[in-house]
Amino acid sequence: MSKYRTPGVYIGESSSFPPSVKQVETAIPAFIGYTEKGPSEPMRIRSMVEYQNLFGGAAGEIGRFKINHDGSIDSPVIPDTPKYRLYYSLQLFFNNGGIDCYIISAGNYDDPIQNSDLEKGLKLLGKLDEPTLILLPDGYENPYDLYTQALAQCAARKDRFLICDVKHAAGANNPIQKSAEEFRFGIGSNNLMFGAAYYPNLKTIMTYQYSQDQIDVEVEDAPHVKVLRHSDETISANGEKKEESLYHASDGTYMMKYNQIKKEIDSVKLTLPPSGAIAGVYAMVDHSRGVWKAPANVSLNGVVAPQVVISNVDQNDLNVTASGKSINAIRSFPGRGVMVWGARTLAGNDNEWRYIPARRFFNMVEESVKKATERFVTEPNDANTWTKIKAMIENYLNTLWRAGALAGAKPDDAYFVKLGLGETMSAQDIQQGKMIIVIGMSVLKPAEFTILRYSHKMAEA
Repeated sequence: MSKYRTPGVYIGESSSFPPSVKQVETAIPAFIGYTEKGPSEPMRIRSMVEYQNLFGGAAGEIGRFKINHDGSIDSPVIPDTPKYRLYYSLQLFFNNGGIDCYIISAGNYDDPIQNSDLEKGLKLLGKLDEPTLILLPDGYENPYDLYTQALAQCAARKDRFLICDVKHAAGANNPIQKSAEEFRFGIGSNNLMFGAAYYPNLKTIMTYQYSQDQIDVEVEDAPHVKVLRHSDETISANGEKKEESLYHASDGTYMMKYNQIKKEIDSVKLTLPPSGAIAGVYAMVDHSRGVWKAPANVSLNGVVAPQVVISNVDQNDLNVTASGKSINAIRSFPGRGVMVWGARTLAGNDNEWRYIPARRFFNMVEESVKKATERFVTEPNDANTWTKIKAMIENYLNTLWRAGALAGAKPDDAYFVKLGLGETMSAQDIQQGKMIIVIGMSVLKPAEFTILRYSHKMAEA
């Protein structure tokens, strides 16, 4: 029945533009690990300052120094790899182009590192929609159960990707081969297309981050031995407070010792798993070139050298192996720096999903189209709706093709969208409320092997 009943002029507006697909973000990693403090719920941050305000600083893992009666200093063995790695991995992420990320605190530094805590963090991550990369820097020592659970989450959601650190097999005769063997045995064979692995660890320019009150110093002051910290103080005979720490000694003796100790701590350069730096590379390449560009042939910032020197021969088995579990090498090249020199997923022998950009590109398109088509749920399952949806998806894919994300000289070669009765659906499908859309894309593959062929040219008269 007409709604117009009173004489007059009525204005109506009709939409002349088809609905559009809003592309989802592609490089928002979730770091799961241990923090000094902070909220138990996941938090999105954009800088180290924001992280420190919410989650605190790095762990005090320096050990105890001793000042002997003769003034000499006994130093602890300061490891070049910290026990709690999330803080430093986050620094690598921002140094290499990272912008936004999520932090999921699995516990505090007073807690021992346990897979059960990190698994709880993974479950929290499973409830979030925005993260697209998973990192577990504090699971480095015993990561395989965590990695298989993370890969299962990636496969179930199809909107995220796992970056794995390959643990270094220290002391082995052939550490490269041994590290690869242990990783491939532990990672299993399920959902490999949703993750990528990197080796070796990275020697960085970073040093331990600590506050003064995290330095313990035992002073041999006969007949007593005392431990001094930044906040220590005693009460003198007249009731006045007197500082007794290294930093407030009235005679300045301890201040000199403190400077010696601090110099020794700062001389230790950290060696870290590569996942934080790799996540930064993913973010930088995605923003500058697009998710379809392989995150490889890119130099790393803040990195001096890989922990292990990898040659072409060494990389042969890492990159292409009978198991298909490819491991991407990080190598040093004279005049070029430390480079990411591989772009394969863990499904390295899979013709469809062997390359990281192919898997992550499909993740992006699938998630973007899924969110865009949600508005059509409960709309009439008829030709009018099909036309709108098909035009919306084709416009989106055409934009990607023009940006260079899809192969093909013309749109018909690059993609197709099928939707309709007799084409993708039967009458029974429509009766059951099903709307079936079929999308095909000719995704680009990276030029992994550039082969130059030469021949002699015969002289011409």
